[in-house]
Amino acid sequence: MSAVIIDGAKIAGQVKERVAQGVADLNKTKGVRACLAVILVGDDPASISYVSGKTKALAEAGMADRSIRLPATVSQEELLDRISVLNADDSVHGILVQLPLPEHIDSRKVVQAIHPKKDVDGFHPVNLGNLVIGSRSFLPCTPHGVLKLLRETGIRTDGARAVIVGRSNIVGKPLAILLARRDCNATVTICHTGTRDLPAVTREADILIAAAGRPGVITADMVKPGAAVIDVGVNRVPDASKKSGFRLTGDVDFEAVKEVASFITPVPKGVGPMTIAMLMHNTLEAACLSCGYGLF
Repeated sequence: MSAVIIDGAKIAGQVKERVAQGVADLNKTKGVRACLAVILVGDDPASISYVSGKTKALAEAGMADRSIRLPATVSQEELLDRISVLNADDSVHGILVQLPLPEHIDSRKVVQAIHPKKDVDGFHPVNLGNLVIGSRSFLPCTPHGVLKLLRETGIRTDGARAVIVGRSNIVGKPLAILLARRDCNATVTICHTGTRDLPAVTREADILIAAAGRPGVITADMVKPGAAVIDVGVNRVPDASKKSGFRLTGDVDFEAVKEVASFITPVPKGVGPMTIAMLMHNTLEAACLSCGYGLF
């Protein structure tokens, strides 16, 4: 029996509908329109695509869009100055700098320049530190989206063995912390390039999360029968049959693994839409916090 395919696009749509209602309520009650500034540096096609998706979501939610496009040659100093201006602008509630940045710009300094109260990506050290100790913070969007998928699908985390393949600061590490917190209560293992006998570890997972950034790295023989498999990977692989010359694929061998797992996310329309939905959620939360509105 094939796995239940988790419809991330549908669940993300439900989240965005609730956000849109919250945006309308905030505007009506406080006269505040939630606003996000997305800064895009350069003309990387993948980054342009991601930013376009965020711009569309802002319009659908009724939020103000203060997006800024800068050339790849922009200096680090000028980029930091732009962020400083946005930090001081009370009408801007969230700031996101699209990564990756050109090599001459230190991404860490850029992320740290964003005020923690406007860091709707959840990457600032203050927000990550609060995440670790369990204090209120903006949750990184992709890990938050994964948790939302698990909860909305009814996949139990309490007492579950969760294995994450990938240890990035954006997905693997924060997701491990979230899953281990008391409200999720999972037992978590993080795998990486130094993991010995990776298949033996992944086969122990009740919940297997692939976030390695390598297409097809998780094969059917690596999955425990009945496990829930969440594919965070988004990889562009050559495909001459496509007009673009490529197709998107995840870190999981979807067709084979779906015959073993109980639940599985597709790529696309799995975790990806949830990332943008949770960004909208965080931006609304930032707007509410800025004026003391108790929507959250």
